[in-house]
Amino acid sequence: MSGKPITKQQVNLYMSYRKDHKQTTAAAQAGMSERTASRIDTGQHSTTKQPRAYRTRKDPLDGAFELHLIPLLKADPKLQPVTLLDQLDNVMPGKFGRNHLRTLQRRVKKWLATEGPDQEVIFRQKYMPGFMGISDYTWMNKLNISIAGEAFEHKLFHYKLVFSGWSYAQVVFSGESFESLSTGLQNAFWRSGGVPQTHRTDSLSAAFNNHYEQETLTERYQKLCKHYGVIATRNNKGVAHENGAIEVAHSHLKQKVDQQLRLRGSRDFATITEYQSFVDLIVAKINRQCKTRFDEERKHLTALPKRRTNDFSEQYVKVTSSSTISIKRVTYTVPSRLIGHRLLVHIYDTRLALFLGHEETLSLPRIYAQGHRARAVDYKHVIHSLAKKPNAFKYSQLREDLIPEGDFSLLWQQLTAQHVSDKDCRYMVDLLLLAHNYHCEDALGRYVLKNHEQGKRISIDMCRKLFGPSMVTVPNIVSHQHHISDYDSLLGGMHG
Repeated sequence: MSGKPITKQQVNLYMSYRKDHKQTTAAAQAGMSERTASRIDTGQHSTTKQPRAYRTRKDPLDGAFELHLIPLLKADPKLQPVTLLDQLDNVMPGKFGRNHLRTLQRRVKKWLATEGPDQEVIFRQKYMPGFMGISDYTWMNKLNISIAGEAFEHKLFHYKLVFSGWSYAQVVFSGESFESLSTGLQNAFWRSGGVPQTHRTDSLSAAFNNHYEQETLTERYQKLCKHYGVIATRNNKGVAHENGAIEVAHSHLKQKVDQQLRLRGSRDFATITEYQSFVDLIVAKINRQCKTRFDEERKHLTALPKRRTNDFSEQYVKVTSSSTISIKRVTYTVPSRLIGHRLLVHIYDTRLALFLGHEETLSLPRIYAQGHRARAVDYKHVIHSLAKKPNAFKYSQLREDLIPEGDFSLLWQQLTAQHVSDKDCRYMVDLLLLAHNYHCEDALGRYVLKNHEQGKRISIDMCRKLFGPSMVTVPNIVSHQHHISDYDSLLGGMHG
């Protein structure tokens, strides 16, 4: 026992025995000397190690840290150890190498902790039920999702009630537009069954006029918030952690989506609707985990208004002589009967609603310009006019866009592999006219392409016979002549 330090456990054991035994007995039971036991009883013994005030080995940096590096750190505490090591090599060439990096990292870390500048403190927030909903957009491109084999670049609009964690997510085709914000936010409100007191976003241009110093809402977003009675707030520019409640949820949601995609065995979906349903199921599972807190929070949400408000923007356009309109850098074709008319367009996140007067006359899927401009051309809108002057197809600015993707596009590539002839142009126009008139685009394209790949060029007459109506059915109308006396009865009797 002599010369052997005792442990804290021995001291605790001694103290427990000491309650019922003499000092000698308790010391023997704990494995220590009577002298040590006496020091414990008088409070003179401690098992806590005292810090050393001396080095056990020579300083590897040999004073260079204090002499050369501390002045640099005081001037700029963000200098990294790698940079400081390079500076040491400049000042004292060949004396310090990469083997000193770990020592330098520890020394810098200690200096920052003891003498460095104050760091920013994160103040954890306490939220009351029904107080705040928060939303943001997040890119999903890294998950490599595709629709019908085509890469699908998109974002999710993600909304979360901060107290309970209840979430809503919606596929967004465009950027962070007002249409997607309004649609997503309203869907979230109605899906959750109520409205929180405040709604927080980052500095969305669709919601805030960011070129003003003060917090100024856009007119449309202000009307949206007024309709639902919600107070709009935003986090400070460049302070990401103020949006932390949704940023963490982004990561959690994307991880869930990725894991479910791995279980699914495929990242390709037939339609966007199928993909949205897939996301809805994942969000529903997340919401089931916070059902208890959401049931509590729902009691504190403000009641919904009687109806939704507008989730679209408006634009007036005039149909050009080419049967086209231009919406947000995208050229769309419309039926030629609308040429010259002025239309009101309701621009939604996923579609366009075209009004002639007060009546909706057409609905088009919305396209987004990835580059400078884009086109959304439907040959059905202009094919009858084109059939009257097929030579116009050859040099039309919309020629490549008029040909449907798939079999017709492949057929056109094969027909024009050498050059574009008038005959090929007329042939393609006639095929498109048949496809439209007989509603057989897929079947006709597949049939003609398959035969062309085998070296056979199917005539238009043959296509008409194969895909046109087999016969015109004339109904058998049976007429019945009434007796002349029936007319006399109708007129009120016989007349001489």
